Amino acid sequence: MTTREFLLHLPEKVDVNALTGMSACFHFILSGEEGGNVTVKLEDGRMTTTEGITGIASCVIKADADDLKKVFKGELNPMLAILKGKLKISNQGEMMKFAKLLGWM
Repeated sequence: MTTREFLLHLPEKVDVNALTGMSACFHFILSGEEGGNVTVKLEDGRMTTTEGITGIASCVIKADADDLKKVFKGELNPMLAILKGKLKISNQGEMMKFAKLLGWM
């Protein structure tokens, strides 16, 4: 499964009860061979994903698709990826909420 496919299937992996009261829009801009853009929106107690960039982002995440996949799998420490410039996040506070929601923290 590519990183883009993983992101597009996130709504199937999230506990909808954890989404209550959350509102955010994430733009994932992925470079590399398996790259592409994905928008993840949290609103009204649900998560939706779409291919491409839509809406106004509360957080933009830029990374090589392979590096982000390693972060998701726990093979690359997210803080180390940020420090090395492999992962660029426009709003780290918003990303922390997202990471906790998905059990990554």
